[in-house]
Amino acid sequence: MTAKVNVLLDTSTLFAGIWSPTGGARMTLKLGEAGAVNILVCSWVLNEIENVIRKKSPENMGYISLILDRSRIRVAPNPGEDMLIRCDQLVLHKGDAEIIAAAWGIQTDYFVTLDREHFIDNSSLVQAFPIGTPGDFLAWFRGRFSTQQSN
Repeated sequence: MTAKVNVLLDTSTLFAGIWSPTGGARMTLKLGEAGAVNILVCSWVLNEIENVIRKKSPENMGYISLILDRSRIRVAPNPGEDMLIRCDQLVLHKGDAEIIAAAWGIQTDYFVTLDREHFIDNSSLVQAFPIGTPGDFLAWFRGRFSTQQSN
């Protein structure tokens, strides 16, 4: 059996997985909970989620922590300064650069996002590693799992 897949989530996907009890983002979190994949986020994503929750729904901080824990989400190591500088040239926002740098740093197998404008449709990134929506990731994962089962 091959090693578990490293999946990096951005803020949009993590937020969708937390707030929606159904859908691809929640299913991705459930794969992490089942131990089927390694789910990672960068510290930028965690800070962004925490800031949003504290502003809009502080009473749900415990719930968010529970979901993160159950999904076995790990924080990716901070990328080096050289990597951040290179990624700054590929995307327009500092936070986006940190997410992409984290993806390269952990050698992600799949980067899951709902952000078409900055990530999915960014031709500079498409060749680096697979990038797609939660639904795209689930289809990719099913295909990979099916291939392993038939071998």
